[in-house]
Amino acid sequence: MAFNDDSFIREVNEELRSDQMKGVWRRFGRYIIVVAILIVVGTAGKVLYEYWDDNRSSGTGDQFLAAMKLADENKNDEALAALDKLEKEGHGAYPVLARMRAATVQVQKGDTAAAIAAFNEIGKDNAVPAAVRDAAKMRAGWLLIENGAYEQVSAAIEEMAVPGNAFRHSAREALGLAAYKAGNMAQARQWFQSIVDDTDSPRNVANRAHMMLDLITASGKAPAAQG
Repeated sequence: MAFNDDSFIREVNEELRSDQMKGVWRRFGRYIIVVAILIVVGTAGKVLYEYWDDNRSSGTGDQFLAAMKLADENKNDEALAALDKLEKEGHGAYPVLARMRAATVQVQKGDTAAAIAAFNEIGKDNAVPAAVRDAAKMRAGWLLIENGAYEQVSAAIEEMAVPGNAFRHSAREALGLAAYKAGNMAQARQWFQSIVDDTDSPRNVANRAHMMLDLITASGKAPAAQG
């Protein structure tokens, strides 16, 4: 089923207008996270592609593509074995790419704890290029929204929620959702408002931030600031 971000937001706003607040997050919260994480994956994928493109002369490229094909076919254990071999024996960019892909396969397998641990490990490895470390931290942060506490999400990604960082929009959204899920509406409002106030925020991210601000205001737990 294909989703349209704008029509989805209109549907949520219709629920708000009909005063059916109690079930809004229960009904839409997971979808909000899924839509947003697709953007993170896309951004991370661009970073990783550029890193791979700079190192594509390695002779292990075919092995990496074969491992990705196994993952795409949901042959997760075989894919993990192939990626583990690449991590240990590959050249150029491939060991790092294999680590990132292996963590994603762990998500596919349903072992979220292992995936978070793997992404966190990559994010702390100074031997890994900074852009890839940031991509790994973002993946861990988004997984922690549903599988951890706000403090864990903050520890993973708040350092990226600053002006000029390429991942700031996704980081702010993840922090806002984590605060909302934790019931900290004042903190959630601050993060979503920072998205709205940033004129460089992508339209779909800003639209979701506006929607979440409406939800927070409707909850009555963190009224809109008076300007």
